[in-house]
Amino acid sequence: MYQFSRAIYRELAPLVHGDRTVGGAIAARRRLLEACEATIERLATDRHYFAHPTRFLFEEVRTLFPLHEQSRVLRVIERHLRLATAYVEEHWREGVTFDGSPLRCHASTRKGTPCQRVPLPGRRYCPSHKHLEERFEAAAAA
Repeated sequence: MYQFSRAIYRELAPLVHGDRTVGGAIAARRRLLEACEATIERLATDRHYFAHPTRFLFEEVRTLFPLHEQSRVLRVIERHLRLATAYVEEHWREGVTFDGSPLRCHASTRKGTPCQRVPLPGRRYCPSHKHLEERFEAAAAA
């Protein structure tokens, strides 16, 4: 997944419009790189709850570019994230996350910590929290 974030960065870094201070352009490029890496990591590890990665990344970095370059920036982001999403979909396996760790329930406990149980096959929630998925499906159908 590293390749996708770096490809976005390499294509967009020359277009970054930093402020006129000595470290302004460097800080802007670092912010671009961090946003690209965070987006790709979230796409790979939590793809079910990351509905609009293109919109998210563009909103994070659009202030780094001049106005006349923003349509180009959006096209670059769309193209690379479409490829990254296809790659994740192709290499995704049932029961494990993209990095190879076992899936965990998406619910939180009463204490606010993430549930540590394994979800039901083909589901996002464990047996204790399966009622949450039923509510989600009912809301989606309505």
